[in-house]
Amino acid sequence: MIVNGCDLHYYARVLQSCNAYNLIDQGKQLHLMFLKKGILNSAVTLGNRLLQMYMKCGAMDDAAKLFDEMPQRNCFSWNTMIEGYMKSGKKDRSLELFDFMPHKNDFSWNVVISGCAKMNDLDSARMLFNQMPSKDGVARTSIIHGYVRHGYPREALRMFKGSNFDPDGAWRRDAFVLATVIGACTDLKAPECGKQIHARIVIDEVELDSVLGSSLVNLYSKCGDLDNASHVLSLMKEADDFSLSALITGYANAGRMNDARRIFNSVAKTCVVVWNSLISGYVTNNEGTEALLLFNIMRINDLKPDYSSFASVLNACSSVGALGHGKQLHTHAFKVGVSKDAVVACALINMYSKCRSSDDACKFFSEIELYDTVLLNSMINVYSNCGRIQEAKQIFDSTLHKTLISWNSMLAGFCQNGCPLLTLDLFYEMNMLEIKMDNFTLASVISSCASVSSLEFGEQVFAKATVAGLDTDLIVCTSLIDFYCKCGFVYLGKKIFDGMVKLDEASWNSMLTGYATNGYGMEALRLFDEMRHAGVQLSDITFTVVLSACSHRGLIEEARKWFHLMQSEYHIEPGYEHYSCMVDLLARAGCLEEAMSLIAQMPFNADATMWSSILRGCVAHGHNSLGKEIAELIIDIDPENSSAYVQLSGMFASSGDWKGSIHVREAMKYKCIEKTPGISWIEISVSLQHYELFSLGHSVTRKLSTAGSFFQSVENQMAIERCLSTPFRIHHSAFIRKPVCGLVMLRKNQVPLKKTVALHIRSSSRDQVFEDHSNGIVCYVDNSGEIVCEGFDEGPRIVQQYPSAPYSLRQIWLQILDGETANGSNSVEEHPCNGLNALH
Repeated sequence: MIVNGCDLHYYARVLQSCNAYNLIDQGKQLHLMFLKKGILNSAVTLGNRLLQMYMKCGAMDDAAKLFDEMPQRNCFSWNTMIEGYMKSGKKDRSLELFDFMPHKNDFSWNVVISGCAKMNDLDSARMLFNQMPSKDGVARTSIIHGYVRHGYPREALRMFKGSNFDPDGAWRRDAFVLATVIGACTDLKAPECGKQIHARIVIDEVELDSVLGSSLVNLYSKCGDLDNASHVLSLMKEADDFSLSALITGYANAGRMNDARRIFNSVAKTCVVVWNSLISGYVTNNEGTEALLLFNIMRINDLKPDYSSFASVLNACSSVGALGHGKQLHTHAFKVGVSKDAVVACALINMYSKCRSSDDACKFFSEIELYDTVLLNSMINVYSNCGRIQEAKQIFDSTLHKTLISWNSMLAGFCQNGCPLLTLDLFYEMNMLEIKMDNFTLASVISSCASVSSLEFGEQVFAKATVAGLDTDLIVCTSLIDFYCKCGFVYLGKKIFDGMVKLDEASWNSMLTGYATNGYGMEALRLFDEMRHAGVQLSDITFTVVLSACSHRGLIEEARKWFHLMQSEYHIEPGYEHYSCMVDLLARAGCLEEAMSLIAQMPFNADATMWSSILRGCVAHGHNSLGKEIAELIIDIDPENSSAYVQLSGMFASSGDWKGSIHVREAMKYKCIEKTPGISWIEISVSLQHYELFSLGHSVTRKLSTAGSFFQSVENQMAIERCLSTPFRIHHSAFIRKPVCGLVMLRKNQVPLKKTVALHIRSSSRDQVFEDHSNGIVCYVDNSGEIVCEGFDEGPRIVQQYPSAPYSLRQIWLQILDGETANGSNSVEEHPCNGLNALH
């Protein structure tokens, strides 16, 4: 067709080429020529071609200007503009133009419905669909796909099942629609629903193409129905890489690595995705060495690894501690340009952290320019694991978009670095911000409560877990067992343990540890027998706890037996903790030569802690000569070890070498070495405070002066406390041999709501408690003005009542210090304590 001397068909083809190859400059030149010749006034087709070119080249402003100047427009013109605005993200402008469109056709409706669905405005998409005069399968497919894509699989299934507009079922037989709906079943982990759709596919004889077949394989694999997944794969004309990858991953998740390898070996291995699936499967099943070997074979076959390959193989290095191999992979990833990818960067940081090379992790982190939340979470873990908790907190504070993982990482960091109060503060902040918590959150907080023996607060946290439906969660229950046992309530820990539906190795180990650290050695060994008969996989941690239990009870033969069997029968090589338990046990029993021989056999050097066990054995059994050598050895290894100085001084003194004793004490002063004080935790309502305790000498005069000054100090510190309405507790850390004194001042007028107020004492070192058979005295004031002291041995008991009227606080305190009661009896000496505490 010729208009004004121009062949319209020719220029239409030229514009089509400009459109296909994004030649916008050439298209604009044609546009200018059309304007000069006045062709557009009578050629709507060329105008539409220009609109289409501008739209596909992303020049919507030019398209809008042309659209406004067009003297004639048809449905194609309007649809082009509506589609262009949708594709450029201007949904509101597109819908506005759609409303002004005089005559809408099916394509117009499908464009706006599909656009709204893709942009996650599913309410508008559904509303437009309901207004659509003649609903077709394209619009319905767009909405279903939008529901699945944006995380609403249940709505997608509901819409699919409610579609009754197509009497002959042609729409329901569309492979893309069926694959989309099967994807919704996969997201919902609803294999039965997927099987119904699969049955419909078979009945309707729908061809099992790669898209439909791979969606079915993926459904069955992720839902654990691997036989059906394998059957579908065998029916496919040509299995695609996605299907193979899904089936291999399914076998790997089920622990069937032999079947996964069989599938892998049965196909041509030309796609990296299939290799990645098997490598990841080996990592998931703790077969890191196999993953590394497979990665090397992949490189030999000239396949270029992608970011997923590097992430998986770096995780393999983490699992086997292959730091050298990990560094080589880091170099390789840098060369191919994927080292700064978010997934690879996280894998690198985790690899360095787990291989105990935190400096390399920090160095790599400093080289990264752009951070995402996942990467920052990894660095919080790195800094926490290497004890740099302040830097971890700085990273946490700098994270703009904190996820639950961010909060959990910081909570776990505080918990594992001995900062329980900071854990509780952060938990309080989470509550204030109404952040949803999971089992890891609650487990960290309960563990922190256990660290300070805060029984009341820990039970409040467990109540929160119950409300959240996590009271039966494996991780929460395991942490609760540990919590009750550390608070001294072993029977409550056992009650939780017995009530658990499912037990894992950590649960058994927590209960074993609770028995062992609280002195129930025989109960620990009986539970260990139950654990073995239950078929639980025994780990090095389990044997550490068993040897610790034997150490507490002095069961030398049992310890020797299990130390030997863990190597010969269970093929677990003893580590530092196992040797440490054995050395401690032998030293306690006076078998010092055997303990020294065991240290000589170790594949690593003993540290100051292990030599300290020998030193304690020397002191306990009077081997002063050997003890002096060991103490000097400890000081050489750890010059800041105050315990070695104190015990060396004591041995010199006990042998009459006072000059030597004084020399050691002077050396401590010269080097500014002080004995680490104990810490008391005081829980008042839900508030926790801690005070350092002082060690009293043997002099009564020192008792008087120190006690008097301590009274005044604590009275000043506690002056701000008012209206105590719940019991509070004071918790002692280990303080060996010398009595440790703590005091909380409480007046009767400060307790208007309670008849009695109790001061509960728990030691964070169960070892010392059971060695001395007691861990404190509980004192409280009842409403008659009597001070009642309770000693803890195998349970609370009343030791003595002190009438408060005739006795001053100091008199009662001194009587407790001297082991004398008001009536001259000696009940305190009958129940010796590490910590003696009075309450006024």
